Amino acid sequence: MKLVKSTLLLAVLGALSANAQADVNVYGKANVSVQSSDEGAGSATEIKSNASRFGFKGSEKLDGGLEVIYKLEFQVDVSDADSKGDSDNITARSQYVGLKGGFGEVVIGRNDTAFKLSQGKIDQFNDLEADVKNLFKGENRVGNTVSYKSASFNGFKVLATFIAEDKTDGENGYSGAITYGDSALKKSKYYVAVAGDSEVKGYDALRVTGQFKATDALKLGAMYQKQEKVDGTGTADGFLLNAAYGFGKNTFKVQYQTIDFDAVDSKDVDGFSVGIDHKLNKSTKLYGFYSTVDEDQGTEEDYLGLGIEYKF
Repeated sequence: MKLVKSTLLLAVLGALSANAQADVNVYGKANVSVQSSDEGAGSATEIKSNASRFGFKGSEKLDGGLEVIYKLEFQVDVSDADSKGDSDNITARSQYVGLKGGFGEVVIGRNDTAFKLSQGKIDQFNDLEADVKNLFKGENRVGNTVSYKSASFNGFKVLATFIAEDKTDGENGYSGAITYGDSALKKSKYYVAVAGDSEVKGYDALRVTGQFKATDALKLGAMYQKQEKVDGTGTADGFLLNAAYGFGKNTFKVQYQTIDFDAVDSKDVDGFSVGIDHKLNKSTKLYGFYSTVDEDQGTEEDYLGLGIEYKF
């Protein structure tokens, strides 16, 4: 039944996009890997859909220099759809509507927090087993939000997120960031961001992110994070270092991430990944990776995979 509902949803959205007066862009990404995973109980072969997605986004000009903007994005598990309809392989990602003008943009709905957005494109293994979110807190996409993104002022931008707590005994959450430069490192050689969370998903956090384009081929990145449970029961400090080197149609990547928990949680975790991407064209790439995560308490996880990513 859920699969039928998802199909009907897509049909309705498609019909709406065909008749809408605003500009409508249909986009997406299919990212699938075959990997050997060993999480302590022996290795197993898996086929993973790594945050594959599709969406609709667009805008329409209004009076007074304003634009209405919107996005409706969905994640789809292309490797594990249930033909019997027992489970729904389509879930919500960022979905919002708002206004854009000289002041920047304000949107309401479900969105990535300012803290999450502040990382830019530093994560060399985004959506894979070594994604930053697997060790660091704060990679949140939440509903009930009002999000603000300022226009650029001499390279600086301000991001802010207000998260309305819909429980009467809960607390509102706040997330903010200041960024400088171009996160894609195309318009500038530097990208720097400072971000903070307050009462977001049970954590307060501070994050400093930096990327540097050393040469046309070499990109270097670093991140520091401090996080604390809002109930005061545990804090942790961590950092990330990575590099990406391009040669021809290939990009070699390496990333190290570590986090040190206090005596309450009493554990340290290190993650190391190495990989290579091979571009077939502008929208398609093949990739391979090896990732290992090691806890000082003796737990070790290893992942070795090959995959393909296609963007449209």
